[in-house]
Amino acid sequence: MNILIVGNGGREHALAWKITQSPRADRVFVAPGNAGTDYDGENVDIQATDFPALVKFAKENRVGLTVVGPESPLAAGIVDVFEAERLRIFGPTRAAAELEASKVFCKDLLRHADVPTAEYHSFTDPDEAQKFLNDREDVPVVVKADGLAAGKGVVVCTGRDEALQAVDRLARKKEFGTSGDRLVIEERLDGQEASVLAITDGRTIVTLQPAQDHKAALDGGAGPNTGGMGAYCPAPLVDDEMLHWIEERVLVPTVHAMKRARRPFLGVLYAGLMITSQGPKVLEFNVRFGDPECQPLLMRLKTDLLDVLDAAVDKRLDRIGPLQWDPRPAVCVVMASQGYPGHYAKGQPIRGLVDADALPDVKVFHAGTAMRNGEVVAAGGRVLGVTALGENIAKAKLNAYRAVKCIRWPGAWCRKDISDKAMA
Repeated sequence: MNILIVGNGGREHALAWKITQSPRADRVFVAPGNAGTDYDGENVDIQATDFPALVKFAKENRVGLTVVGPESPLAAGIVDVFEAERLRIFGPTRAAAELEASKVFCKDLLRHADVPTAEYHSFTDPDEAQKFLNDREDVPVVVKADGLAAGKGVVVCTGRDEALQAVDRLARKKEFGTSGDRLVIEERLDGQEASVLAITDGRTIVTLQPAQDHKAALDGGAGPNTGGMGAYCPAPLVDDEMLHWIEERVLVPTVHAMKRARRPFLGVLYAGLMITSQGPKVLEFNVRFGDPECQPLLMRLKTDLLDVLDAAVDKRLDRIGPLQWDPRPAVCVVMASQGYPGHYAKGQPIRGLVDADALPDVKVFHAGTAMRNGEVVAAGGRVLGVTALGENIAKAKLNAYRAVKCIRWPGAWCRKDISDKAMA
């Protein structure tokens, strides 16, 4: 079977790397891909939102399954377009993808489904939002842009002044464009974050091992939010008992609520959770594999991923046996360009990739890279996801940072504390 993966980040490189290992995979295309996906697959010069060109390519190249990586094409309706052309595709429809594309929709659905989440209010008028903040007690809140903002449209505020500024930035100055046309202001939850992803065909849910992302740019959780500076799997914070609770109280009710809303959900259901003293509460839902959570997850997954995705599309996930996992944990460290998550330079040659990849139990997943004049160059904010296995979390971290030390380009940087929470 020929496979088409849509996207160009670290998640898509991990998907290509894993799917090529399947004996059922013939050619694995990635559109548009990056320097790494061209090594583990075949890049196709088509943008992720150019649906007519992607449909034409899938038909001409006898693609048996398309797998969508990023949220933007899902929110724009790529699954609807492919299904109208009778092409098999893994991912939620446009209506179902609103679970991520609109935080207001997500919060309303969680409330109606009785899924634990933070108390919230939504606004379309920045004046009303600021009046709400001025009229209430000065307590920590989180201000969120309603729409997609590459993981950066969330401002965690310590007090009123910071929250008022966040409303101004998101709703008046439009730092993330129309994503700030509506806002969610919710209570700030205390605890540790965890990510629980599941693959579902709308009837059966196959839950993956828990992971933990590191959203803040700097060590210790300081600095602005990013798309993710690293992740590890499994997350000891979520034991088997808690994972079962999350399945019963979060994942199952959400899938049922989506079906009742006539938006049946097929794809990856990603619950971003805060583990509070009162138990897990949903911060947000994503509708695709996380990036960088996908990298350590797939590094550990031993089951044939293509078999699982194929079964989901055919609505026969109930026939897939329990997933098999490498017992060793995996740690992914994101290497970024200087200036990220703000403005950053591009085009710097990257050295040491071969040396890093040659280390045992290490895989360097490319995110923001490109090939120019025969060499790999930095072409994005988050450039690489250096991922390693180890006998325990400490050794997996050591292996990942040992590989990081092999890699150099001007301005390269990373957090130094990825996975420390697991060891604490």
